[in-house]
Amino acid sequence: MRTGISDMFGVEFPLFAFSHCRDVVAAVTNAGGFGVLGAAAHSPEQLDRELCWIDRQVRGRPYGVDVLVPARIDRAAADPAERLLDHIPEVHRDFVTHLFAKYGVGKGKPFTLGSVGGHADEVGRRVTHSGATGLVDVALRHPIRLIANALGPPPPAMVAKARAAGVPIAALVGTVEHARRQVAEGADLIVAQGTEAGGHTGEVSTMVLVPQVVDAVAPIPVLAAGGVANGRQMAAAMALGAEGVWCGSVWLTTEEAETPSVVKRKMLAATSLDTVRSRARTGKPARQLVSAWTTEWDEAPESPGPLPMPLQMLLAEGALARIGDAAENGEPGARELANYFVGQVVGQLDQVKPSRQVAYEIIEEFASAVERLRRITGA
Repeated sequence: MRTGISDMFGVEFPLFAFSHCRDVVAAVTNAGGFGVLGAAAHSPEQLDRELCWIDRQVRGRPYGVDVLVPARIDRAAADPAERLLDHIPEVHRDFVTHLFAKYGVGKGKPFTLGSVGGHADEVGRRVTHSGATGLVDVALRHPIRLIANALGPPPPAMVAKARAAGVPIAALVGTVEHARRQVAEGADLIVAQGTEAGGHTGEVSTMVLVPQVVDAVAPIPVLAAGGVANGRQMAAAMALGAEGVWCGSVWLTTEEAETPSVVKRKMLAATSLDTVRSRARTGKPARQLVSAWTTEWDEAPESPGPLPMPLQMLLAEGALARIGDAAENGEPGARELANYFVGQVVGQLDQVKPSRQVAYEIIEEFASAVERLRRITGA
């Protein structure tokens, strides 16, 4: 496959695999695609260890790193990480305690903010410029071929550091206006992410968004994201003008995926109607599995409503970590609450396979789809 993206990064297939799991990243890169490690939850030390491992596995083949440097955050995030807990209102703490009791999480043991205090540093890294740029510094010390910012325009410091290292910058967008702004701020590659995608998304579908973004930012290359989990969908994205695809959800049910086993089983049983864009996990609209957690926060009369980022992220990640442990221990109420980010393609994910096999199947089906179009057109 020859596209501008293939030539830009020296890959056999313009298939970009976003994953928090280093094994997925290495497997897809070694299969001829381009793995991208989601690094937002890592400490600088953890990220360095993960990238050293990937370096050894891929042996010079291209891969990238995705960080989260928000352009605008709640002013509470300017506080030190350990002070973030002070900004969470009592009514929101009480609501989580209510959910734990209602669903019998931890055998009725009450929820306390002290039990999530260990997540403060992690959340602080995710939502502060200083935390995120520390990860950028670590990433650029490794032979990465791309660095992506998943939330807002890349800040000037990130652009300057990447330019000095000769590493292209990618940015994820959900509207044409965002795409233009990202290019103006220094992005070298745009990922046009439709509302079908897992995680933070906008409201415009991939089918509509991709050609608009392609036209708006030309000649900057565009990857399509959202609703891409097989070769036919990849072929459709290329027909829309994208030079490759960026996939995340399809790797969540692979053998190597970091997805908790309880959540993986829920994904394998889910349909494409079993996702929702909700602020219940991070404070910003993010597509995830429908669960008792999202339903209670979004619909329960007693819900105080989600907090803004980063406070909801801190509250939710701490609570869901405990819920996840309880779910793995067989607590049925915890299983109802457990969820994770995933796109609408979850309805296609019904088998556990190695990441390398998934990558090859996507490319094989892409070739079949292109051949079908050739037959239709007589080319």
